[in-house]
Amino acid sequence: MNASTLNATTAAIVPTIASTVKPSEAVRLNPFIRLDPKDNVVVARIEVPAGTEVASEGVTTLQPVPAGHKLAARFIAKGEPVLKYNTVIGFASEDLPPGTWMHSHNIAFGDLVKDYRHGLDYVPTRLLPPAQRARFQGIVRADGRVATRNYVGVFIVSHGAATVARKIASFFDEDELAAFPNIDGVVPYVHEQGAGMERSGEPMELLRRTIGGYIRHPNTAGALVIALGEEHNPLDEFLAHQKLVAGPMLQTLVIQQAGGTKKAIAAGIEQVRSMLAAANAVQREAVSAEHISIGLQCGGSDGFSGLSANPALGRAMEILIEHGGTAMLSETSEIFGVEHTLTARAVTPEVGKKLVARIDWWLRYNEGRDTQINGRVSPGNNAGGLANVLEKSLGGAKKGGNAPLMAVYEYAEPVTQHGLVFMDTPGYDPVSATGQIAGGANLICFTTGRGSCFGSVPAPTVKLASNTPMYARMANDMDINCGVVIDGEATIDQMGRAIFEQILRHASGEPTKSEALGVGLNEFVPWPLGVSD
Repeated sequence: MNASTLNATTAAIVPTIASTVKPSEAVRLNPFIRLDPKDNVVVARIEVPAGTEVASEGVTTLQPVPAGHKLAARFIAKGEPVLKYNTVIGFASEDLPPGTWMHSHNIAFGDLVKDYRHGLDYVPTRLLPPAQRARFQGIVRADGRVATRNYVGVFIVSHGAATVARKIASFFDEDELAAFPNIDGVVPYVHEQGAGMERSGEPMELLRRTIGGYIRHPNTAGALVIALGEEHNPLDEFLAHQKLVAGPMLQTLVIQQAGGTKKAIAAGIEQVRSMLAAANAVQREAVSAEHISIGLQCGGSDGFSGLSANPALGRAMEILIEHGGTAMLSETSEIFGVEHTLTARAVTPEVGKKLVARIDWWLRYNEGRDTQINGRVSPGNNAGGLANVLEKSLGGAKKGGNAPLMAVYEYAEPVTQHGLVFMDTPGYDPVSATGQIAGGANLICFTTGRGSCFGSVPAPTVKLASNTPMYARMANDMDINCGVVIDGEATIDQMGRAIFEQILRHASGEPTKSEALGVGLNEFVPWPLGVSD
């Protein structure tokens, strides 16, 4: 499908998916959703009282079933696998009669036997010819890279420079930037590392790679890098390690050499001011969607996330990849249990084995600890209908659609491969998204079922709601309502195409809800791996 046809198709369905289901219509819908003919559970579309006859399954509910939770569609014997999307999400902890409410109280977490099938199910994506690919209004940099936003960043090599960086950036408010309409803002990238940590090794490598990735990011037009002058991450060593060379659009400042806090703030303001004219000298132009790189995130998931928002986003990513773009799946601890669905469609066995190696690292790192990879999900996830990490992973992995896995990257490594890739990150959203942006993501797509207020710079966050009630409740934070899939008002394919179209608009400069609220200045969180000394 070419770009013009896609636009026309999406325009036709947007009014439909923008609507919500009226209460009278909701009553007529089957209260439970069957995801696969082989499943032994179904999912409640709405809150269902005890004693409700479920004609489609031939059972009656034995207990109340909250929205997003599961119901035994047949007798499930103790120890028998519980199947959702025909995938094991746990094992029955007791004999369960048909109609039983299924959740963490009767679904046991256990070991799975996985067939990784490294690369055996790989099918290459059929890319659209360049002339047929969708286009958006991007900012083309001198080296050919394409930006979706245009920021000047104030960076620190250690926490000792945090206050100076914040005060320099805060000086450039709307009035100060009024003469520079093409600049989206001057933002501080403040963190708590760079001192009190190892001077070398993996923790410092991660920190330097992350800061360097943000400085080199296409959305960063200019950068001021500040040091206190006495830290474990010395300014000169950082620049040399990242092969960064100071110049008009990459300037440095050492607080101790400047004469202290007050003088450093004044000097830094003048240094940033000297970059504004050049940073402002850009204009948007039509470019191919192949230049869009999406970091995929989910947080505050519920039982609907894996039924609506995640698979719909996955369909949008399949479309983006067909147009030459990149989708970056992450949150390694949150794909545990379904990683074999990715390794099977890896481009080579080596790519699949690299993903398994990262899973093995996480299992060793978390051995004996009360963490998510060992079974338990967050209270919000649990209340929303997710029994354990296997069920959460099943839904979370759907954000990547069914595209082949083309590469696996370490945290904050530069992503150069187009298509679906994986970056090793924690499941904690700010840390994970920070790594993706450092790797080159120029947009973040964030699905949520319970509600999230996350935002990010310099790459903006698009938030997708899994259910209509939460979308309505948090309309000022949510960009897209995928709950219409649950409401029966749109298919996954229709929703995916609408998401893709909205991604093009946000990539072209249309503000997201988090941008309008000014959210994102505190969400730069490099992975704090390591110990303090």
